[in-house]
Amino acid sequence: MFRLSAQSTRKAVQRLAVQARYQSTSSAAAASSMNAKNVSLAAAGVATVGAVAYMSMETVDANMAADGLHAPVYPWDHKKNLATFDHAAIRRGYQVYKEVCAACHSLDRIAWRNLIGVSHTEAEVKAMAEEHEYKDGPNDIGDYFDRPGKPSDYMPRPYANEEQARAGNAGAYPPDLSLMIKARHGGADYVFSLLTGYQDPPAGVEIREGLNFNPYFPGGAIGMARVLYDGLIEYEDGTPATTSQMAKDVTIFLSWAAEPEMDERKKMGMKALTLLALLTGLSVYLKRHKWAGLKTRKILYNPPTPKKH
Repeated sequence: MFRLSAQSTRKAVQRLAVQARYQSTSSAAAASSMNAKNVSLAAAGVATVGAVAYMSMETVDANMAADGLHAPVYPWDHKKNLATFDHAAIRRGYQVYKEVCAACHSLDRIAWRNLIGVSHTEAEVKAMAEEHEYKDGPNDIGDYFDRPGKPSDYMPRPYANEEQARAGNAGAYPPDLSLMIKARHGGADYVFSLLTGYQDPPAGVEIREGLNFNPYFPGGAIGMARVLYDGLIEYEDGTPATTSQMAKDVTIFLSWAAEPEMDERKKMGMKALTLLALLTGLSVYLKRHKWAGLKTRKILYNPPTPKKH
């Protein structure tokens, strides 16, 4: 009897030892798994912080001449939240584009009718459109014909195709200016700096024949020569046509051409913010005065008392 008791006790101890060894192994595995997860989470956090820091940094090129001189930041009024475009400047800027820039650069995304109510009247726009001829057709007998422009037509191109444009500009292709403000880093600041930044090359810098030195242009050598000079044009409103004034006006005009809906978008934004403010006030009122009684009420339960017999 004592022998059976000793054997059963020995088996019970062995069973407990195996269970303890299994528990220690599983706990060690769990601890190592938790350590691995912690290390992975820490590595992921470090990588995320590093990526965000890298994206927020301004890229620095070892050779800044390859990207051009960074344009200074100018206080454009139309960039303010509650400000609109200067429409008088848009009209003057269109005059600069028409008399200076349109000889080489197109404005494919702007139609004549886009100017109505912005910088010109409807009668003025119709007269300007009729100064150009557009190919239309076919007519009743299948022939194409030339007709005067209409407000629905888009502004004409200075060249028929890219090959003709390159042939007329020593191999350089003048880009379309419709989205130039959005297409270049720095936007309006870059365009204004480029137009006013022409200068003689510094000592040690050689510019190939046919090119011009401009530190704001990538590489410093630009095919477009300086086109704005004091008194080059005569503004209709009598504004002095200095180089900086013409550069400012045509930059504002191109900013409008890139975002012709900006004024309307800001107006809609103000309406939306006003409506949201009213709805927020109404929600606070309903929360405090309509729901306060329901949310703060206290419900008591009185169990029925047993009847005495």
